[in-house]
Amino acid sequence: MQSLRVCGVRNWLTRRGCFWISIWECQRLFENSTRNPPQPANQPLIIALHFPLLGFFFLFASSHPPMVRFAAVSSSASLSPFSQRKQGVLIRIPWRGYAFGSLLFPKSTRKRFCGVASFSAGSNRVSVESSETEKTVQYAWPDRKRPRVCILGGGFGGLYTALRLESLVWPDDKKPQILLVDQSERFVFKPMLYELLSGEVDEWEIAPRFLDLLANTSVEFFQDRVKLLLPSHDVPKNGSGRSTCAGTVHLESGRLVEYDWLVLALGAESKIDTVPGAMDYALPFSTLEDALRVNAKLNELRRKNFRSSSPIRVVVVGCGYSGVELAATISDRLQSKGVVQAVNVATTILPSAPPGNREAALKVLTERNVQLFLGYFVRAIKKASDPGTPNQPTETWSVQDRDPEKLVLELQPAERGLQGQVLEADLVLWTVGIKPQLPQLEPYELPLNARGQVESDETLRVKGHPRIFAVGDSSGLKDSAGRLLPASAQVAFQQADFAGWNLWAAINGRPLLPFRYQNLGEMMTLGRWDAAVSPSFIDGLTLEGPIGHAARKLAYLIRLPTDEHRIKVGLSWFTKTAIDSLASLQTTLTKVVSGA
Repeated sequence: MQSLRVCGVRNWLTRRGCFWISIWECQRLFENSTRNPPQPANQPLIIALHFPLLGFFFLFASSHPPMVRFAAVSSSASLSPFSQRKQGVLIRIPWRGYAFGSLLFPKSTRKRFCGVASFSAGSNRVSVESSETEKTVQYAWPDRKRPRVCILGGGFGGLYTALRLESLVWPDDKKPQILLVDQSERFVFKPMLYELLSGEVDEWEIAPRFLDLLANTSVEFFQDRVKLLLPSHDVPKNGSGRSTCAGTVHLESGRLVEYDWLVLALGAESKIDTVPGAMDYALPFSTLEDALRVNAKLNELRRKNFRSSSPIRVVVVGCGYSGVELAATISDRLQSKGVVQAVNVATTILPSAPPGNREAALKVLTERNVQLFLGYFVRAIKKASDPGTPNQPTETWSVQDRDPEKLVLELQPAERGLQGQVLEADLVLWTVGIKPQLPQLEPYELPLNARGQVESDETLRVKGHPRIFAVGDSSGLKDSAGRLLPASAQVAFQQADFAGWNLWAAINGRPLLPFRYQNLGEMMTLGRWDAAVSPSFIDGLTLEGPIGHAARKLAYLIRLPTDEHRIKVGLSWFTKTAIDSLASLQTTLTKVVSGA
């Protein structure tokens, strides 16, 4: 069975003459596909027509020898809003390798049609799996005269750009209307996700709701996913020949948002599909949902092993900042009830970190007996019960004692002189690689680099699109040495500040400022009451232990989005610290008294 994309006619073709327009579009699609076929030549071209006025679906198929001589079409569809399947009326007309079929729908399904068709040469059958989207609704901005700024993505780059725009002083007629769009209802302060696992912070402290953060601002928030970007040259023009806006954004809910200025801050997601089995068995650690999932899994394993003498085995893939912070936090949480192993392709941990941070991390991992497998990469992840799973035992487990529900990692050496390894785990955490979310949006003529980031100039404007800015992981900006800026929260912080200012300057006809990244230092958590901080303004200084922990939390408290949220979180952290200090003092006094 081979799957092909079905070409559906847009839902605005619902007036007289739509039949002829539809046939013309299908003919054009057919000609383009035969000249430049997107699939192998032995696959059929399948075109679907949906006539909303008449309430039926029409399927057109062309077969190409030597696959089949004539195509017999049998169509069926699954409608997501109605959870039902419909069988089509089969019309077999073996004329020049073409066949036709139609599928009757109820009139209540008069919406845009899209779907995937599957073709089987053995049974000469074509089936169509269809879905429908809600009717497109254009978003109505409150004021048609004031500038319209649409910000896609509510991470550090997007949210802080919106707050920066809100804080600037504007002329009354030029104060922009700001719309923030994000797929989640919460802003996530990602550098502190590790504290969720250690129990140091509550969810509301590092993941407040956007509506709460923006309650005292004029910024409007939509929880939605971005489907399509259309810059001005792809937008219909008015009678004067000028575009009615700088572009439009199509959202998955069916909303269509026109904008005068656009900010791309969609961030990135974990790239976990590079190794066989990783998608099925490994957990990423990048979002709030990821952190909650990992926390729930650790609690489940702890309950399962409550009366067992066998330790909980956790393998962390990757020894960059995220991997080392995860390994340190989980080893601190599990203590003697767990074994944490970390795998890295490089022969050292934190290869790009300052020496002080690397040494502090290595010291903590060694003290907590975290096993490091350096110079290895993961070849595959399997379940122990899967056929073909390696039977190589290790020092801590044997083949006979293997739990079929456990996971097995096959490690291949990346350096000469090393032998392959097989690790067993209850939980595998994946921290290697990220991919920007922008390429999934099918952007029209936006320049992308090899990583899928938008190429922008030094003012953060997308090249060739002066009305579009890109910040954070969406931006492929390079430093003065020609190196891509790191995908870190610190870069997004600084770019959001410049993006907000440059939007102000562009709207008011002022010169834009070139962005210059200033590395202020690097921080990392190493478990409860432990961290490492290396400020860039004092060469060679690294704050470790409780002092580094306090400095890191203070720095992040200052960086929280709004004054109101900072005050709430600051009071909460102070209260927790006071209670923990009193409990520690009481424990110490009890030991002293009992010892005396």
